[in-house]
Amino acid sequence: MSTVTASSSRHVRELLALCFTSVEVGELESLVAELIICLNSLSENVALNASNELENDVIQVLTEILESLSYPQVDQNVIEALSFELPKVIPKFANLSSRCLQLVEEIVNRCVEACNPRDMLSILCEALDAARCSLSPSSCFTPLLHGLAKVFTSIQRRHYEQLKVAVPVVLNVLKDISLETNMQVEDLFDMALGIAVSIRDVSSKLNNTEEAKVRCLLGLYVAQITAILSVSIKDNVASCVPLVMQLEPFLTYCGLTHLGLITGSDTEKLMSTIAGDDDDFISSFPDINLGASLLLIWAKISHEVAKAAHASLRNDVDELQSNPVKRWQAYGMLKYILSSGDLLWEFRRHAIEFLLDITKGVSSSQCNDEQIDCSHYTPSIYAALQAVTLMIMYAPDADLRKKTFEALKKILSDMPAPERFDVLRALVTNSQSPSMTAILLGLVKDSMSNSRLQATDCVTVDTHAIELVELVLRPPEGGPPLLPDQSDAVLAALNLYRFALLFESRGKERSKEGFEVLSKKNLEKAYKEWLLPLRTLVSCSIAENLKEDHGYEPALDTVCLLNPIELVLYRCIELVEEKLK
Repeated sequence: MSTVTASSSRHVRELLALCFTSVEVGELESLVAELIICLNSLSENVALNASNELENDVIQVLTEILESLSYPQVDQNVIEALSFELPKVIPKFANLSSRCLQLVEEIVNRCVEACNPRDMLSILCEALDAARCSLSPSSCFTPLLHGLAKVFTSIQRRHYEQLKVAVPVVLNVLKDISLETNMQVEDLFDMALGIAVSIRDVSSKLNNTEEAKVRCLLGLYVAQITAILSVSIKDNVASCVPLVMQLEPFLTYCGLTHLGLITGSDTEKLMSTIAGDDDDFISSFPDINLGASLLLIWAKISHEVAKAAHASLRNDVDELQSNPVKRWQAYGMLKYILSSGDLLWEFRRHAIEFLLDITKGVSSSQCNDEQIDCSHYTPSIYAALQAVTLMIMYAPDADLRKKTFEALKKILSDMPAPERFDVLRALVTNSQSPSMTAILLGLVKDSMSNSRLQATDCVTVDTHAIELVELVLRPPEGGPPLLPDQSDAVLAALNLYRFALLFESRGKERSKEGFEVLSKKNLEKAYKEWLLPLRTLVSCSIAENLKEDHGYEPALDTVCLLNPIELVLYRCIELVEEKLK
């Protein structure tokens, strides 16, 4: 194999010499094409059987390429012919050794210096895409990304259009690198940071509307790489704080604040500035909302990061506590962290703690202000609460589950009563867990018993609670609930209905629309359609399990689950029969 490689390296040197002595354009193109084929063959041989001898051959080849490109009297046509092809093949040698990596970087830099930057931008983007398709290791991308950063600052006009072409390619490369098993976070960050610095340098040279678009592009890029970087971290989040500190000055440069990022107003501003661009370009930033919310969470993780941004996180919390609309916006942004299964739990823990901070001391009177419309934010709050309910079930420790449950209660109480019911109904309807359904119905019962509820709030909760009970006792898909699988949800629904019957009996204000719990129509419906069919189902289930096998553990477990349901069910039947009399 070493003989074959030595032969390949000699042939490369011969072809390289012929390129620099060629006069005809057609002949030059043919020689360059043959040179690239030979270099590809050399890289394949090295990949199959790496050794010190082979490494020395590669180093010699790369050295000769660099020296040839650096010769002061080389014809520009030869330089361009080689520069347009070499970046697509020589990065394959970068992974062989640190010396090879250094030589590859120098060759790419020489190509960038010797050729038109707009041409090199296209060539380097093609090379990056080719490296992605061939699943090259991360070290192969480093020279190309460094070269691209230099190209950015060399472009003389139409800067934004050129950046718009290259940045999506860079982000795809960074995303692929982040998925590598042995990826080093520091190396990934260095690559991403070099591009950010270059974009900022481009922006600083402009003084027109194009400058505003380049700044916005930089802001979107920083948010996106924050998401990529955060997802790539597999342990020891604190060790990455110094890396994130280096991103904070870019936020200030782009006019972004942590408050603006966590409410989504800053990302909306960035997107609106480039709104005229095609959808393919916008889709290159799929995680900017995740990145924006993570930038605040990183500030929370480390006071050093917050200090670097010259902003007080405490002031942001105070502002969110006093402004319900901004709080609702923050709930919608934090859902991107809470619902991400790719992030470490530590990020989600900090997100929950931040939610508890901004809802501390918040009163229901704030959200019940008729001047404030919550309906616009309800879908995003619902999405956040869906993620919260999943965290309650799957969080790795009891402390986090407890905090997450507290956050669930806080967010629900921070919504006006009509929207709160809409969200609860959606959560109950879409819940795949009977235990979570039981928790949600328990929160409805707590709302009804809260003495601080205003009269109108009481009416809303009271009348709509019956709809939630019906979702469980008479499922929309038809038939009775499945027992014992849904025993938690059924028991909670019965307890809620019993409480509603007793709650109405205390002379509370009634709805004038005729949907109150004690109306004859509703009582008869509950009696005939929910309670009596359920009584038959429960009684038969208990009898069958007792009869099946006396002392058989699964059967006894089922009976233990059904007994509490039977007790509450009979109490509900008694109360309804009393009211109907």
